[in-house]
Amino acid sequence: MRFRQIHRISLLEPGQKIEATCVLTGREDYLRDHFPRFAVMPGVMMLESLFQASALLVRATDGYNMGLVLLQEAKNVKFSDFVQPGQSLNVVSEIIKHGDETTLVKATGRKTDAVAVTARLLLKRGFIEGGTQLSYADRYASNYMRDLTQQLMQVPMGEEFAQTNQFICRKD
Repeated sequence: MRFRQIHRISLLEPGQKIEATCVLTGREDYLRDHFPRFAVMPGVMMLESLFQASALLVRATDGYNMGLVLLQEAKNVKFSDFVQPGQSLNVVSEIIKHGDETTLVKATGRKTDAVAVTARLLLKRGFIEGGTQLSYADRYASNYMRDLTQQLMQVPMGEEFAQTNQFICRKD
């Protein structure tokens, strides 16, 4: 994953909901061009934050058995506020319907004082198919995401968070 948009999980209830946080530091690559004099998180990255949190919820719900969780459809996406450097996007995603191959979630991204983005996401779940090598890739992806979820649930927030997590806040 090129841009990890989830930096901390504060609540994970498999089969029900996840609460996660994305911290925008101002050092993200995509902010150089979006926009140099008024840096804001692009809408597509806000949507990616919703998807990544939702995908972690779906994987936990399935017991990390499937290697693929893909965004099949984004419905009713509404952007209502900017997220700027120094602010956090707090994501809440709740499962509406969990079928055999797809899961429908309702996701919201909030800043401290306002909703920034809402959407209903249809996620498709499955295995990486195509022989022995790809079954190893499927297991690797499942194990990686389980480990990542556990790490993100242990990340502290506050001043110590900024000092200890270089992938989020580097003090240059």
